[in-house]
Amino acid sequence: MSRAALSLHVFGLYLALVGATLAVAPNAMLALFRLPLTEDVWIRVLGVVALALALYYLLAARHEVVPFFRWTVAGRLGGFVGFTALALLGFGPPALALFGAVDLAGAVWTLWALRADRAA
Repeated sequence: MSRAALSLHVFGLYLALVGATLAVAPNAMLALFRLPLTEDVWIRVLGVVALALALYYLLAARHEVVPFFRWTVAGRLGGFVGFTALALLGFGPPALALFGAVDLAGAVWTLWALRADRAA
């Protein structure tokens, strides 16, 4: 497995964990980040979407789909900007920025790994 594939594999596992938690026990995750608890179905819908994204990440990593690796860098940087903007503009609690930080870290890791793989 290439370095870039490993970075996507780890991010896919993270997404699977977040998605499964949001789909099955959303209030456990919300409480962990001191976010308002909810019984609304949409948080579970988000969990199902995260699980689908996790599958894409894990399969792309397994099959070394390098163009997908590159695309995710831009998407995760956008996630960082979006989550951070929501928190800074007061549309959500500051804890949202933590999810953006994970996106940023994953994007930087994948970008570094793509360059290292190319150099090798």
